[in-house]
Amino acid sequence: MIGVAPPAYDPAAPTTAETLPVGAPATVRAYVAELFQRHRRAFLLLITVNTVAVIASMVGPYLLGSLVQRVSDGTAAALELHMERTAAPFVLALVVQAVFVRQVRLRGAMLGERMLADLREDFLVRSVGLPPGVLERAGTGDLLSRITTDIDRLANAMREAVPQLAIGVVWVALLLGGLAVTAPPLAPAVLVAVPILVVGCRWYFKRAPSGYRSEAAGYAAVAAVLSETVDAGRTIEAHRLSERRIALSDRRVQEWTAWERYTLWLRSVLFPVINLTHVTVLGSVLMIGGYFVLQGWIGVGQLTTGALIAQMLVDPVGLILRWYDELQVAQVSLARLVGVRDIEPDAGDASLAPEGRDVHADGVHFGYRAGVDVLRKVTLEVAPGTRLALVGPSGAGKSTLGRLLAGIYAPRAGRITLGGAELSRMSAERVRSHVALVNQEHHVFVGALRDNLLLARTEADDAELWAALGAVDANGWARALDDGLDTEVGSGGLALTPAQAQQIALARLVLADPHTLVLDEATSLLDPRAARHLERSLARVLDGRTVVAIAHRLHTAHDADVIAVVENGRISELGSHDQLVAANGAYAALWRSWHG
Repeated sequence: MIGVAPPAYDPAAPTTAETLPVGAPATVRAYVAELFQRHRRAFLLLITVNTVAVIASMVGPYLLGSLVQRVSDGTAAALELHMERTAAPFVLALVVQAVFVRQVRLRGAMLGERMLADLREDFLVRSVGLPPGVLERAGTGDLLSRITTDIDRLANAMREAVPQLAIGVVWVALLLGGLAVTAPPLAPAVLVAVPILVVGCRWYFKRAPSGYRSEAAGYAAVAAVLSETVDAGRTIEAHRLSERRIALSDRRVQEWTAWERYTLWLRSVLFPVINLTHVTVLGSVLMIGGYFVLQGWIGVGQLTTGALIAQMLVDPVGLILRWYDELQVAQVSLARLVGVRDIEPDAGDASLAPEGRDVHADGVHFGYRAGVDVLRKVTLEVAPGTRLALVGPSGAGKSTLGRLLAGIYAPRAGRITLGGAELSRMSAERVRSHVALVNQEHHVFVGALRDNLLLARTEADDAELWAALGAVDANGWARALDDGLDTEVGSGGLALTPAQAQQIALARLVLADPHTLVLDEATSLLDPRAARHLERSLARVLDGRTVVAIAHRLHTAHDADVIAVVENGRISELGSHDQLVAANGAYAALWRSWHG
């Protein structure tokens, strides 16, 4: 079979983030086995009701075959008596079949929804437990495509494909068994179509998994490039990169659609093979059975029953192949979702705890890619209660250093310690109880304003929530809400401005009450006057805490105890505002250009 060739993959295509891993076959099989083990009772119940439904469906062909045989052999009186005796079982079988087919659909849908719910919950729990640096490096595009597209693809598979595939397999097995019992000589006739089906399916399933994997990866690449372009829109315009980003987006879309066309071509070959198999099964039963009838080896009633059962095989075989094809798409999505299980959780040393609050970086090197260091030979000591500002040009490594000090990343070389304990060796929960990072990104969860704040400290009472909002100058607009803390915010509720959403993020910080804070331009979405007022209000709340601020506006640096100037991945200057201005170096030049 010759046709469309798979699109070529270009390994030189630029990427901006590492992707999360795709689950190995052993990981996928282990998860599927675990999922079925959780729902084994529901699965066995589905098989049972399906068995009853299929057996009831075979009563009709058996009775009709017996009736045809009576017509061939008997008298009119005997035929009339047989029809009277056949009517009641036939009606009863129809009723039983209808009742149990309904149960099959109901039980299948319930099983699929429960398995899908488990899958979503497992993915969320596992993702939340991943080391923070893993998700930071993966970027939003890959994670977004898994949460949305892959979940959507799996939803159909979990709701219908898995139950329907189980139903189809049982259906085929019982029909073949019924054919072997009612018309044994005709059972081998079904095997005539097997070579056609095997050859077609082997050709298809040899190509389909890799095609669907590439299709899913192509969509993830499209999502990544579009998400990054939107997020960095102003930067792209400032650096006149619009044409390059548009060209890259077009390229990614073309690669994705090429794989879409390839998988569509695969299906256009498979489906005619399936139709040919159906015709071959029925034709072989009729032709071979007709010959057997002429030879007197079987009766015409057996031929009728065998032909009807062979015709009934069309539906379950088509069902199996249709949903198995669907599972090829679902298998890729499932592998992408359970791929996070291949990432070892960063458990850390639970016994390791800081003995103090001083932060120390000693000879730190760090890079996002092997052989390319963003930070080099960074040595820094932050005493408890110090307000440290990191300043420098864009791309110098300020945010990266802030994430290292917050324990998000581990240095490639050197050590970062908190109270003498190495951050990279501490458990994530222990680090988060001492150090908190607040950056430009923020999120408002769908729900009450109270619930959004309680994420930081679940036992906080309303007075503490209002105090936290007041500390970040948010209680004014919050108290003006009709339902106060019970007001629904987020999608479908009250739409908050970016500044209000950022104030909620800062209020969570106040409630979490860590002793060391890393603020990565946390007030960048506020106008300069509001940001200045908020930072002064926040300063009163943060009094006595260690604060590392990645400064977007130099007034933040002016108020700091110590200023570190980051240039080309190194700390070039270190001192107070007055000391650095007097030194007339890089910071002094920045201050003069900003202050006018």
